Amino acid sequence: MRIAKIERSTNETTINLELNLDGTGKSKIGTNIPFFDHMLDQLVFHSSIDLELDAQGDIGIDFHHTVEDCGICLGKAFLEAMGNKKGISRYGFFLLPMDDALVRVALDFSGRSFLNWKVRFPTNRVGTFDLELVREFFNAFGMHSGATLHVELLDGFNSHHISEAIFKGIGRAIKMAVLKNKTIESIPSTKGRL
Repeated sequence: MRIAKIERSTNETTINLELNLDGTGKSKIGTNIPFFDHMLDQLVFHSSIDLELDAQGDIGIDFHHTVEDCGICLGKAFLEAMGNKKGISRYGFFLLPMDDALVRVALDFSGRSFLNWKVRFPTNRVGTFDLELVREFFNAFGMHSGATLHVELLDGFNSHHISEAIFKGIGRAIKMAVLKNKTIESIPSTKGRL
């Protein structure tokens, strides 16, 4: 079973997370940030993982701590659930169209964290959600899962659609990357480790 449970408690947030990489796209998410919850639901559904996430944070100050710490916890959960990474595909990529938005995503669970972010949102916010936090979330996720992640906006004028295309596209790339080949039990690297 490729599962992980992560608990994180700081003066700013308290997070409890349960991840199953071999799920069916079920989510039970509560961060008290409705737009972020909606985006995470998209990521979970399109990656076919199962995720339970309860986050209590100092959102009266700002959403930043909660969003970033959710990224940290999700990254740690992926790292733990993948284990030694034997048999995984390792790489994932997707070109996601959503109405006006077109996003290209590529990732590698290489153990080497890197984020290449080529996205400029037309607006600063969707409702009360600061869109710079989308990058912060995926930066934290990549750093703590050991993923190289490239995200590029190719077209789009609606900030909601762009954000949703990013979460869906990364979800699809994750689905491809964590897929296990049942006939190959080797680590997908000539180095012999990831």
